[in-house]
Parts: sequence; structure tokens; C-alpha cells
Amino acid sequence: MDTDLAVTSLAALAHEQRLCIFRLLVRIGPNGLPAGEIAEQIGATPTGASFHLKELDRAGLIYATRKGRFIRYAVHVDGMRQLLAFLTEDCCRGNPELCGTAIKKIRSVCK
Repeated sequence: MDTDLAVTSLAALAHEQRLCIFRLLVRIGPNGLPAGEIAEQIGATPTGASFHLKELDRAGLIYATRKGRFIRYAVHVDGMRQLLAFLTEDCCRGNPELCGTAIKKIRSVCK
């Protein structure tokens, strides 16, 4: 991942509703959800959710598929992995395996 795409991805996540959408889709997995259901689950208007979904899609973090009248969104796992790799590739002087797997449960800001 190049720096420009990393900045675009991070900028897309730098909004509370977009971050909530992304985290929701990560939890849901590869089947994703219809746009209307995403809006409902994060407490956004359909128009607002649509705007945020397009930003996340443009950043390569999610993707859309049309099924009839509905647009379904799912996490773009490869895009997420590329961003995580970019952020951690220099961890511990280029040895990210030394950083360990300490993960704390953080209280969610999402609905």
C-alpha cells in the first residue's frame, strides 16, 4: 500500500459513523448488509449512510454489490489487511512479530 492510499483509508475512517460502519461490516463478515440495514443499525439517515458508504468504498475498505434493487456492502478484507500491514510494517524496528498480540477490549463508540 502506498502512502496516498493509506492516507485516504485513514481519512475515511476518521469519522464516527464511517468507523461504526466499517466495524459493523467487519463483524458481519463477507456476506455484508444492505445499505438500508446498515443505516438503521448505526442510527443514520439513508442519505447520510450512503455518503459514508461511498467514502469507505472509495478508500478501498468496503465494496458494493447490487442484488436487484438493493446495494449490499461488505468489508474488503484485502484492503483492511493492506492498511493494517502498512501501519505495522515498521513496528519494533521492522519485526512486528516482536510486538505481541496484546489486545484490550475497548468500549465501542458505536451503537
